[in-house]
Amino acid sequence: MLKHIDPILKLCLALGALMTGAGIGYYYGIYLPAQDIHQQTLAMAERQSKAAEQSRALAERARHEAEVQAVYGQCVDLAESTYRHRWTQACQAMHDADQSAFDDCADDLFSTRSGCLAKHPIRPAQDCALPSQTAQSIAEARDQRKAQCAAQLQTSQRGGR
Repeated sequence: MLKHIDPILKLCLALGALMTGAGIGYYYGIYLPAQDIHQQTLAMAERQSKAAEQSRALAERARHEAEVQAVYGQCVDLAESTYRHRWTQACQAMHDADQSAFDDCADDLFSTRSGCLAKHPIRPAQDCALPSQTAQSIAEARDQRKAQCAAQLQTSQRGGR
């Protein structure tokens, strides 16, 4: 019986060594590379997630900046529109006053039309030359409104950062 034990023992030892080798081979050849691939996949997914988040944040900042610039543009356009409207109103008021003075002169029996036009010239109702104080007042109001627009722009830009 001892005779048969020696080859069985050798066979068991060889089989044990083969199983140990297979286990070590599996660990280093299959398990560790799979773990490495899994970790690399997780790291890549995390990098992609961070990149997507940064992209969304950048797009949000760009959208906010575009909105702020649009609001600023509307504000400046309103200031310019108000400036032109006030200028036209002042011209119209001067035109109406000139027309009234001309009409009063023309109603006089001893006045001629050309004489009244010489005494009381009628300024145009639009795009006229205003007295410097009136023009300066209207321009200052426009400049103040534009300064408010610029301050609002700076406040909005600081708030978006």
